[in-house]
Amino acid sequence: MTATLPTALDQPLLRGTGLGEFRLPNRVVMAPLTRARADNPGPVPTELHAAYYGQRACAGLIITEGTWVSERAIGFVNVPGIYSEAQVAGWRRVTEVVHALGGRIVQQLWHTGAASHPDHLGGELPAGPSAIDPRARSFTPGGFRATHTPRAMTAGDIEATVAEFRAAAANARRAGFDGVEIGALGAFLFAQFLNPRLNHRTDAYGGDRAGRRRLLLDVVDAVTAEWDGRRVGVRLSPYMAATDRFVVDEEMLAGHDELVTALNDRPLAYLHLRGPDVAAPGGAPAFEAFARYRKRFDGPLIANNGFGQDSANALVDTGCADAVSFATHFVANPDLVGRFALGRELATGDPATYYQGGARGYVDYPAAG
Repeated sequence: MTATLPTALDQPLLRGTGLGEFRLPNRVVMAPLTRARADNPGPVPTELHAAYYGQRACAGLIITEGTWVSERAIGFVNVPGIYSEAQVAGWRRVTEVVHALGGRIVQQLWHTGAASHPDHLGGELPAGPSAIDPRARSFTPGGFRATHTPRAMTAGDIEATVAEFRAAAANARRAGFDGVEIGALGAFLFAQFLNPRLNHRTDAYGGDRAGRRRLLLDVVDAVTAEWDGRRVGVRLSPYMAATDRFVVDEEMLAGHDELVTALNDRPLAYLHLRGPDVAAPGGAPAFEAFARYRKRFDGPLIANNGFGQDSANALVDTGCADAVSFATHFVANPDLVGRFALGRELATGDPATYYQGGARGYVDYPAAG
């Protein structure tokens, strides 16, 4: 596909749009970024989190780092949750700052499932759809560790997990968020259930594509029940080979096709899709991937993975997406929207501080002069 790219303030990315109940002044979305700065027993967001998200309030929409819905969901060190009163209070400070600066912010709800590690769970095995190791890695207090063979979730585990997501959605509303996003990508809980290589269940939550998507749809129904209007998004990654257990083949894509069609029956604000890496060799098919799901999803679509300013403008200009989310670019460019508008060079982040460093590499990147 070809497109003529406007310049300066006439860029497609800088035009306002609507995603469900959200009215965005631009189409530059801040993607969820795990930064591991909740270095406290809570784990509770701090004033550093408020400063970090406040600095990035220029985004048309901020989607927070994945946030634990319960202690059983934890699979990464120093990531905040949204299941305690202290966490709700900490996040309320974040939303107050972002709103005071004119921004909009939704909270991503996260559960790692079998991609966790006993080090996070008091020595107990994590639970997944079946007793099959996802062959992922979990960032523990002792560093990255290989996952174990999990225990298969019981019917009671599944019921409790749906309830935890609903409670987390209610907590996010009390914390002042504008909405929530259900993280169903990567090697984590929902992606495990959607994966026929990991989900060998014979009950209602496995057996065929309809069974494998049931947990996610149950959670979508529970979470949307906590919000008026369309204020819930879902993030998927049908093209992500997160580990050797996640193979991008026609069965996986067909399962996601049917899932996306089923999502049309829910009151969602948007679908957030991680596609093939547009920056990789042969990146042109990435546009076709977004077009595939654009045809299947009736609502707004946010595209993600490897986009730069030009490729993002081109994608929005084709109509294959309503907005584009950026992750790495927002690490070192808190004023990313302004840099796009003014044609300023983008700064590069320091990978050594992505998951550690306190304020360093987190809130000390300057805006362009």
